[in-house]
Order: sequence, then structure tokens, then C-alpha cells
Amino acid sequence: MSFAAEFTTLPFPALLRRAQEARRDDIEQILATGASSLADFAALLSPAAGEQLEALCTSSQALTRQRFGKVIRLFAPLYVSNECINNCSYCGFSRDNPILRVTLSLDEVRREAQALAAQGFRNILLVAGEHPKFVSNGYLADCVAVLRESCPSVSLEVGPMETADYVPIVQAGAEGLVVYQETYDREVYARMHTAGPKRDFDWRLECPERAYAAGFRRLGIAALHGLADWRYEAIATAAHALHLLRHCWKSQVTIALPRLRPCAGDFQPLTTLRDRELVQLVAAFRLLLPDAGIVLSTRESAELRNGLLPLGITHASAGSHTEPGGYTGAGRDNIHKTVRGKIIELAEGASEWSAPAGRATNATGQFEISDDRSPEEVAAVIRRLGYEPVWKDWDAALSA
Repeated sequence: MSFAAEFTTLPFPALLRRAQEARRDDIEQILATGASSLADFAALLSPAAGEQLEALCTSSQALTRQRFGKVIRLFAPLYVSNECINNCSYCGFSRDNPILRVTLSLDEVRREAQALAAQGFRNILLVAGEHPKFVSNGYLADCVAVLRESCPSVSLEVGPMETADYVPIVQAGAEGLVVYQETYDREVYARMHTAGPKRDFDWRLECPERAYAAGFRRLGIAALHGLADWRYEAIATAAHALHLLRHCWKSQVTIALPRLRPCAGDFQPLTTLRDRELVQLVAAFRLLLPDAGIVLSTRESAELRNGLLPLGITHASAGSHTEPGGYTGAGRDNIHKTVRGKIIELAEGASEWSAPAGRATNATGQFEISDDRSPEEVAAVIRRLGYEPVWKDWDAALSA
């Protein structure tokens, strides 16, 4: 059974009641015996569990150290295109946003990758908007091959594809696929996605399973917090992760907990996930899924990230840019606007050619980051916390 089919059978009303009505003794029992079900996980999201946050964090930290050791795996996103055919209300790349766009050439992708490798990164997340005219599966496979010249671990966060379209990308050397469902609330999902193939909720929901069939060895999922009730999103994400662990057992599963950030279009979050609740989420996911990776991005502030790192995080980005060419200025001579798939060149001498202060390019980013520390600074903090920053944890030779 696919997760799209299983999803329709999940007892959300009962689980959400559990997430509100669990008592202190329920939480103490779960901490003593371990979380073994979605009902236990729902209880760990409750106000009663929030009142025992220190105990949750202590258990989460101990379990993470037991399963992963005292290491944090560092990665960087590399955006190769901000072209997109979808209209997503909350995304800076949304089709109708009049932003400055560019798709990097392979040589420009190589420049960006070499810059990241020079900073120490050996784990890259290739990110692109969804637009078949500019971002074909052939282009992505070529990008992966270029990235593999300097980085042994390459994952993708791109528009969903058929299994057959993923195969050449895996053969080029990609080992991971990340796909945020954005929101597991069908009604909210329909309101947020007004045009483009991303409107198909089930097609996106089943994407990790198609990726697994193509040979990806890492699968990353997430809900984008700020669109629907955070407890509902967390329960749905946990159910999705449990399904993948049962049916895609040869792959590692990672979970991210991104919160909406400011972006082009000025979308305002519909719901709120507070810092304390985010901490509670990290602990709850670790207690239910002791072997899943938990990802922390630069969407969060430096102070909050410092506090979260020892509590259950296994993967963290650093020094991130969300605009194509953000690390070296690659592609800045080809900046343009796009209207209905047609490139609209900027006028010669237009002010839009000028990159903002402190940035290498004027291409528009997907969202604003919060933690702008350099990779070296983040690695230094990880060491001060008593952990080891790991830049490389995978090589194709390991599975040869």
C-alpha cells in the first residue's frame, strides 16, 4: 500500500485528541518505556509533554548520542535555478512573482561546487525550482556529475518525477532525495498551490517511494511549518516516516522541521510554531524515530540552532545561500525575468543588475536565511558543544 492510500486511513481525530489531552503520567510512562506508536508520539506533542520539556530533551539527547555518537553532519544547499512553473503562495520562486531569475550553466555549477568544497563541504544538496523548460532531468543528471567531481555526497531537492526519470540521476551519482510535502492538510494544500503540477497532493506524497524504487539511498521529508496546525503536520510527518521505514527499509530517512521565512511575495504564515514547540518537536521525533536523521537549517537563528544542536540534530546546513550563484556570483550576467516561460531580458544599465550589499549576485533567493554565520564559525560552535563536525560521511566506494 502506498502512503497516499494509507494516509486516508490514519485516525487523525483520535491522534489530535491525544495530542491535547495526554496527562503527565502518560508522558512519564512513555519516557520510561519508549515511544512505540503514533499515539505515543501524539502524546509527546501535548501541553502536558511541553511542561516536561527538560525530561524530553534529556532523553532525546541520550538516545541521539547512543545511535549517532557526538557528531553533526554538515551540508550546504546549492541552488542551480530559481525558474518555476508552480504558483505556491508561500514561495519566493512562485511563477507569478516578478523576481530576477537565472539557471546556471554546468561550468557555473562547477564554480559553485568548487567554492563549497574549498570551505570543506563534501555533502551538497542540489536545489532547483520546477520548470521542465529550464530544469530537465537530463540537466539535473549533468549537474550531479559535475558536483561529484568535488563532492562525494550529492542529494537533490527538486520537482517530483517518475521513477524512470530518477534513474539516470541516480546513475550520475546522486544518493539522496529531499521532498517537502509542504503541508499534509489537503484543504490548505489546495489553497496554497493554485497553478502547476505541484497542485497534485497525492503525486507529491508518493514521491519518496518512487525515488526509492529508482535507487536513492537517503530519503528526506518534511512539513513546512506555518501553513497548518503544527501538531497535525507533525503527526502526518511521523506517519509518513514510519511508512518509509517499513517499505523503503534500505534507505535512511531524514526529517526536517522548517519554519516559514520571509520571501518575495510577502506571504505571512497562517499558523505559528513557537521556539519552545520546535524544541518539543525535535525531542518527540527522536523518541519515536531513534534512527532517523533530523535536519536543522539556517532558517533558524544562530542562538536557537546552538541550543538545538545537542538535543537530537544529526544534520545541519551552514553558510547557506538560497539564490543561484550565491556563493561565487555565477550566472549574474544572465539574470532576467520570466513571463509564461519566456525570458524577458533586463535593460542595459538597469539598476536590477546591481547585487545587494554583501551578496555575490542579484538573483532572487527562495527565502531569507536567519543564521548567516560562516561554515567555519558553525563548525567551531559544534566543537565547543563537545561534538565533531563531519564534512564527509559517504563515498561511493563504500557500496562498490
